[in-house]
Amino acid sequence: MTTNVLVIGGAGYIGLHMVKELLAAGYGVVTLDNLSRGHRELLPGGEFVEGDMGDPALLRTLFSRHRFDVVMHFAACSLAGESVRQPLPYYRNNLARTVELLDAMIRHNVVRLIFSSTAAVYGEPEHTPIMEDHPCHPANPYGETKLAVEHLLRDCAVAHGLRYISLRYFNAAGADISGTLGERHRPETHLIPLLLQVAAGLRAEIEILGTDYPTVDGTCVRDYVHVSDLAQAHLLALRSLMQHSENMVYNVGNSRGYSVREVIDTARRISGHPIPAAAAARRPGDPAVLIADSSRIRRDLGWRPRYEDLDSIIKTAWAWHRREHGR
Repeated sequence: MTTNVLVIGGAGYIGLHMVKELLAAGYGVVTLDNLSRGHRELLPGGEFVEGDMGDPALLRTLFSRHRFDVVMHFAACSLAGESVRQPLPYYRNNLARTVELLDAMIRHNVVRLIFSSTAAVYGEPEHTPIMEDHPCHPANPYGETKLAVEHLLRDCAVAHGLRYISLRYFNAAGADISGTLGERHRPETHLIPLLLQVAAGLRAEIEILGTDYPTVDGTCVRDYVHVSDLAQAHLLALRSLMQHSENMVYNVGNSRGYSVREVIDTARRISGHPIPAAAAARRPGDPAVLIADSSRIRRDLGWRPRYEDLDSIIKTAWAWHRREHGR
């Protein structure tokens, strides 16, 4: 019997790669996305429903018409700086609408959920690499809302038998090796696609948001994980949930950090473009260093990333951008 998966936010960057992996693995897939930040034209297949996960009537209809074994939840506002300036939309979308989703799941006896969480739940780390039991003190409303949902999942597990795996992503990057899927945000705020937009002639320069952090070169250090490796982590989590695993939280990162200046230098070398850079003010809510300890997911689920080095990640992203922008 086919395992059926509802992918919430499946027309977004990570969701699109997830849908592709699920279809290739033989799962039945329904994507629900309100298209506020998603791209229906990039969906590789499956059934598509346009709508909001916070719409109770739509959710009743959806769960009544389909037998879902697992829900994957990617639908979130996810810009740390924006969340500081505009916290209300983040609490409304990331938390309140997730309450509606969970209510519908419980009412229809759909008890398995894989949640897209974030390293932003940790805030400024006390030590690195960060393990899952590190104290959580988010530095921005984005991280606060993700942590609030993790607490909600824990409480629903106790009260309603919900079974879940929460995946705390570090910096998702790269593009599908085929070049047909990649990162297309409007507006774009992520470092690697911004760099490659400069290389593609769409921007004049890149701004370095903060050059006075307590790091080796004064710029933020981040752990970059390839989007296809993230999708594989979800597949492993799905299989684990279907085999009656415990409720778990996993970090998903490559356990190696790169500074902003290191990423810029790598993008220059791979694209062959000088990529001019200018110093700018820090972005509100940005910790200096975020590096994952991902030993738990490697040990428990057998996750083995295929694109661990920064060169491979940026090469796949550059192939997507060249195709996307006709360069």
